[in-house]
Amino acid sequence: MLVSYSWLKDYVDVSVDAKKLADDLTMSGSKVETIKSYGNEINNVVIGKIISIEKHPDADKLQVGIVDVGEEKLQIITGAQNIKVGDYIPVALHGSTLPGGVKIKRGKLRGLESNGMMCSAKELGLDESLLPDYQRNGIFILPELPIGEDVKKALELDDVIEFEITPNRPDCLSVVGIARETAATYRKSYRMPEIKLSEVADKNPANVTIKADDLCFRYVARVIRNAKIGPSPIWMQMRLLKAGIRPINNIVDVTNYVMMELGQPLHAFDLDKVKNRHIIVRRAKDGEKLVTLDDKERTLDSEMLVIADEEKAIGLAGVMGGQNTEITDDTVNILIESANFKGSNIRYTSKKLGLRSEASSRFEKGLDPEITVLACNRAAQLMAELSGGEILNGIVDVYPKPIEEKVLSVRHKKINKLLGTNLTIEEMKNILTFLDFGVICDGENLVVKVPAFRSDIEGEADIAEEIGRMYGYNNIEDTLLKGTQITAGVKTREQKLEDLVKEVFLSCGLNEVITTSFMGMKDLDKINLPDDSPLRKAVKIMNPLGEDQGYMRTTLLPSMLNVVYTNYSRKVSDFKAFEISRVFIPKSLPLEELPVEVKTAVIGMYGHDIDFLTLKGVIEVLLDVLNVSNVKYVRSENTLYHPGRSADIIVDGKCIGVFGEINPDIEENYDINREVYVAELNLELLFKHADDDRKYKPLPKYPAVERDIAVLVDKDIFVSDIESIIRETGGKLVDDVKLFDVYTGENIPEDKKSVAYSIWYRSYERTLTDEEVKEVHDKIIRKLNEKLGAQLR
Repeated sequence: MLVSYSWLKDYVDVSVDAKKLADDLTMSGSKVETIKSYGNEINNVVIGKIISIEKHPDADKLQVGIVDVGEEKLQIITGAQNIKVGDYIPVALHGSTLPGGVKIKRGKLRGLESNGMMCSAKELGLDESLLPDYQRNGIFILPELPIGEDVKKALELDDVIEFEITPNRPDCLSVVGIARETAATYRKSYRMPEIKLSEVADKNPANVTIKADDLCFRYVARVIRNAKIGPSPIWMQMRLLKAGIRPINNIVDVTNYVMMELGQPLHAFDLDKVKNRHIIVRRAKDGEKLVTLDDKERTLDSEMLVIADEEKAIGLAGVMGGQNTEITDDTVNILIESANFKGSNIRYTSKKLGLRSEASSRFEKGLDPEITVLACNRAAQLMAELSGGEILNGIVDVYPKPIEEKVLSVRHKKINKLLGTNLTIEEMKNILTFLDFGVICDGENLVVKVPAFRSDIEGEADIAEEIGRMYGYNNIEDTLLKGTQITAGVKTREQKLEDLVKEVFLSCGLNEVITTSFMGMKDLDKINLPDDSPLRKAVKIMNPLGEDQGYMRTTLLPSMLNVVYTNYSRKVSDFKAFEISRVFIPKSLPLEELPVEVKTAVIGMYGHDIDFLTLKGVIEVLLDVLNVSNVKYVRSENTLYHPGRSADIIVDGKCIGVFGEINPDIEENYDINREVYVAELNLELLFKHADDDRKYKPLPKYPAVERDIAVLVDKDIFVSDIESIIRETGGKLVDDVKLFDVYTGENIPEDKKSVAYSIWYRSYERTLTDEEVKEVHDKIIRKLNEKLGAQLR
């Protein structure tokens, strides 16, 4: 929200500079983003009038102008071609300065003296993109202004303060709203614009029907007759420019001006283009077309609200008007719309059509329906003044379900307890009164009437917040915590383990990514998830941001693959990342209780030297750091993964995750032409098997005896099964087992493979004899033969 300081002063008396005001308002809850100073660097620039123009005798592209600047007439040479005799322009005199530290001095151009410079809008620090062509391409052409007047005064070139307005405070999306906050901050009163209407006797001919009163809460309309369309005065244009709005004409500019002033969006229709002067507020028809003011045809659906006449839609409610009733140079009679719409519906329409406007950004936050009449009357007053039109008698006000007045009873002592203050009840009343709350003291309680524009105020805590921010959080004294059982805050076991997981992943070269917790059903289709998969039973969101984010995700896999694709499509050659987040598994659908939230980790990687074993290595490091035992890797039957290049992670008989190469069909769905390796881990199950109690033993005193063993086994036997038998049979004497060879080929039957291990035998109590080692070694060979049919090579 951009607020001109000079405009703000129309409604509240403040004497501090913009910087001090910004600091004070930030401390009272209205956060200031930046301050833009338009006039601080401008000096000695005045309004001039061109009284003659001649071509430069020695330069085809230069013109010699004589400009009246009040006390004298100056010869100024310019290359601009958009000027003519009689134009009013900004003139930088000799010795003047412009934004950016530019200094202007008299000099000669092609032999002729030039005593200053004619200025463009850009040279004055203004945004030329908001100006019409005749003011944009060259010198800034102005309406008639006092000759010789300082341009900063004539154009109100002052400080503009940009506020960051939170979604719960749409009342502050206006100059009056900021004036109210300013007045409360300094304990002053503020002024509303003075509205005086001069109506003619003829009755307002407009008729309004609301057919969708669940989406349109109030519709107010007035009619202006015999208006003359033209440019708005320079003071209004400049205020709109500094608010980031492009001036168009005196009628449209008034609607934008009142929106910025009071916070109520308005629209002006050409009344003669409205069939039978009948406004109908209804839902759109599926497939209905409307060309909006931006000259684009929009296809509507029945969830959208439109303003229509008896034949056609003439505007998108709360978003943008239709081209078929727009104000043109030929417009004579005008209908002013000031309405109140359901915020969520405006947000839906705006997002669905990809069309966002100043009006929609306000409506979607929820506005006060009580300001519609005031805004309509203010617009009628200004339109009549600026266009010469007549205000017809009467106002149409359709208000099916007026809002109820909200009254709260709050406890004085409770407010002080919440804030840690010692304010009197009168001090609290005084603060709330300056914020436009109606307040009556009732013993130790305050009976508070909440103004209609503060729909965010719902209870005692909200009132405490209002009092606290206006009293000043910086004025609240520091106090120590009170209580009989004060304990230090520490992380839970699960939080510590999660931190450890992140440390492992980062140390393995993975980068952490964070994605949204939402998904669309198309995401599940893209990973070829079977139709009967329980992961398709997802929690549906009532007010989704879009079709692609309509459900709470049940798996992190699509999110990671989207990140993989983004990096792959941008030519990232090597990619390794992880995410730790929750998936949401409903107990039943339709939802009767909150879903189960499962903490899950997902890893994604691809690259030149990355394969299945790279990913397996990361998982083995993680399991080792977490001290997880009894781990097996079993070929996975998960259809989302490559058959033969994926494995389930089994701990104590339970599957805690899966990893491997993504199924090539899914890689093709994402247009990724290389192998992508992914792991999904259920961290909650993993943490149950993590052993926090690590035991350490001294370095061995006695030597180990190494023996190698090579056995011939069936191809489908897992090496992990072989290793388990070795360890179980050898018992405490088997200190370590390492696989060093797997061989198939010459001299090996087609259905067999040769597997070779190094086994280290050691006792921590004595030196083993050869006979002891041979006895255990032979026993292991016998067990491998009995259980797996292994033959010693």
